[in-house]
Amino acid sequence: MVLRGRVLGTCRYDYSTIGRFWSIFLSSLHAVFLHSLRAVYHKGYSVHAQSAQREEDGMRVVVVENLKNPYEGNLGGMNRRFKLTLNKLYAWSLVDYERVIMIDSDNIFLQNTDELFQCGQFCAVFINPCYFHTGLFVLQPSMDVFNGMLHDLEIGHDNSDGADQGFLVGCFPDLLDKPLFHPPENGTKLNGTYRLPLGYQMDASYYYLKLHWHVPCGPNSVITFPSAPWFKPWYWWSWPILPLGLSWHKQRWDDLGYAAEIPVVLMELLMYTAIIALTRLARPQMTKLCYNRRPEKQGVLVQWLIKLAGIVAMVAAYTIPFFVIPCTVHPIMGWSMYLFGVLAFSTAVINAFLLPPLAVLTAWLGIVGMLFVMAFPWYHDGIARILVVVAYAFCSAPFLWASIVRVMDSLQTMLERDLHFPRLGDPAPETEFSKLY
Repeated sequence: MVLRGRVLGTCRYDYSTIGRFWSIFLSSLHAVFLHSLRAVYHKGYSVHAQSAQREEDGMRVVVVENLKNPYEGNLGGMNRRFKLTLNKLYAWSLVDYERVIMIDSDNIFLQNTDELFQCGQFCAVFINPCYFHTGLFVLQPSMDVFNGMLHDLEIGHDNSDGADQGFLVGCFPDLLDKPLFHPPENGTKLNGTYRLPLGYQMDASYYYLKLHWHVPCGPNSVITFPSAPWFKPWYWWSWPILPLGLSWHKQRWDDLGYAAEIPVVLMELLMYTAIIALTRLARPQMTKLCYNRRPEKQGVLVQWLIKLAGIVAMVAAYTIPFFVIPCTVHPIMGWSMYLFGVLAFSTAVINAFLLPPLAVLTAWLGIVGMLFVMAFPWYHDGIARILVVVAYAFCSAPFLWASIVRVMDSLQTMLERDLHFPRLGDPAPETEFSKLY
């Protein structure tokens, strides 16, 4: 079995963690994986990750030169992440093996799939009615086939999407007409090309409609996530937005753990705790700063800048914690750290601008409620879940709007307080009442 390693334009360490997880997890399924598991990486991949998988996880790492993608010009926007996916073709060069199973890292194995090694020269799953999916396929290595594919790349063979899937669909255009794969009970290897049952590449998006699996044709063995790159299952924020993300993290928890992320999480925990403590200690000085301004020197522009600073500070309090949390941490840990981080920064904003705590934390409470609504495990189906989420968002919108208005009123009140509170150190104005004495 070959695990394809790649690096996307997201968190730099994502795929080293994911690759190590897969090497340990697949090895735990059955001994056959341990002796036939390889990772194919291009030379730009992390050297540390290659060493860890080779020495600690028992993988046989193959480092290859990037194949030039002649269809790169057809990849626009986010599809440019598929630029190096043609490196999959190197699987045909692993002639030391009788069969190779190429898998992408965004798959979850639900059970042992050793029977796939009995399939023929090429086998793949049609999760699309017209095109097979290249997230998992079986092949028989052959240098003749590999060299033929390299020649097709040189002459610009037809490619419908500019990536590996469009190229391989062009190489095996008649796979849809081939018979369905049924593994022989005696363990013999088949010859020819076959369609794999849908249960070997169950599209996660199908799950969200019913919130359960039932694929009658073949075993329900592998879940794939051909979704937007920012909602792959290993990202902590993908759950509970996409419920299946927790399944991926459960397998990682059992096989690899989260030792790589724990030090960063502990440092952030200490940082947020320190922010809350320092904010509480510095609150009297912050109050003096708010009252220690001369109103005659505050023009309209200055007042608007102060209001803008308050709004920017609130937005930053909700966004900064999201970007500093390790991307591949467990969702429960990730959301807990995010909420704690928002609470810490919001405390600083509340004390710095003398804002009402409830108004500033209304969005925080709304996020907590939304997490509970999305994570509720007893929805009948995906449609009911979506309707409840929309209803919750609709009911929460007025409270959020009222909190924004309350914050703006508080900022205005803070600016007007200077008319009633003199600058600290200045003599208090003499009143008519005092003149009587």
